[in-house]
Amino acid sequence: MRYVFLLLIITITACQPTVQKTIKPAKIPIKVVVLSMFEKGNDEGDRPGEFQYWVENLPLKDTLSFEYGFDRNLRYNKELGVLGMVAGIGNTQAGISVMALGADDRFDFTNSYWLVAGIAGVDPADAPTGSAAWANFLVDGDLSHQIDAREIEKGWKTGYIPLRRTTPYAQPVSKNNEGVIARLDSNLVQWAYNLTKDTELPDNEEIKGMRAQYKGYAAATMKPHVLIGDQLAAATYWHGELLTEWANDWVDYWSEGQGNFVTSAMEEMGVYHALDRLHKAKKVDKNRLLVLRTASNFTMQYPGITAYQSLSGEKLTGKGYSAYIPSLEAAYMVGSPVVKELCENWGKYEKVMPQ
Repeated sequence: MRYVFLLLIITITACQPTVQKTIKPAKIPIKVVVLSMFEKGNDEGDRPGEFQYWVENLPLKDTLSFEYGFDRNLRYNKELGVLGMVAGIGNTQAGISVMALGADDRFDFTNSYWLVAGIAGVDPADAPTGSAAWANFLVDGDLSHQIDAREIEKGWKTGYIPLRRTTPYAQPVSKNNEGVIARLDSNLVQWAYNLTKDTELPDNEEIKGMRAQYKGYAAATMKPHVLIGDQLAAATYWHGELLTEWANDWVDYWSEGQGNFVTSAMEEMGVYHALDRLHKAKKVDKNRLLVLRTASNFTMQYPGITAYQSLSGEKLTGKGYSAYIPSLEAAYMVGSPVVKELCENWGKYEKVMPQ
């Protein structure tokens, strides 16, 4: 009987299904993530948006699916270890896209550098269109209280009030800024600037003609060049002399006099806050973020026309902004040397950030 029982156990054991462990594929280590905000048509071969020159020229030849992305696939260069993404327009869409990408288990972003490379408006007091600016400070232009300018108190310059304060530019600046401002790693920013500061940027007769209208703005009439200048990110596409004055004051206020507003776009704070959360989860290093904005247009009108005429004028020509294509070219021309330097000398930069 004992032998029968033993035989029964052996038989039952032999009939049990074999349990196979699922072996997850190794994560793809990413050296640099290039973030563009929009692409008008295809990734290649038509009128470009911010993404196309990266896809065609770096190149980002491989396509990877990304079901949680904005509206298109990821692009990848296996040899360099570069991943490219269109994140979407505005802080909200860009932040969601970056969070989704950072949580994607296919990739290892532990030591990745992140480059925002896109176009922007530029303050004519600081640079001409076609220029490229590396940002030290990122400032949120939306997180605030606001009273319509027609109803503001007598003597106020603006109806924008810091969150939880009662007057514009209330002092002292709150120690808890609630995410209105972020300072990027100054050594990394300076390194990127030093590497690219002598880049010869595209110029043409249309840009020259536009900048010549900005009489009294010496910086606006210079040739396009690379500089360091801070970025204001707001979902509202604002324009005009008075709002440009506000942008300068807002950046100056939140940076406590250390920053200088140069470019206006819409996504940086969403990107930064997503990286901040991923950093806390130990998935990324938020300190490895670089922001490069190239100027497709000015943030205000030139003397003799209204803000409305300025906002609408170049669009009414049917050609778009005079510096649109040059600014897209500049973003690649200035951003790509940084990307290639990081990737081609990865042994130097993987564990230790550039100084």
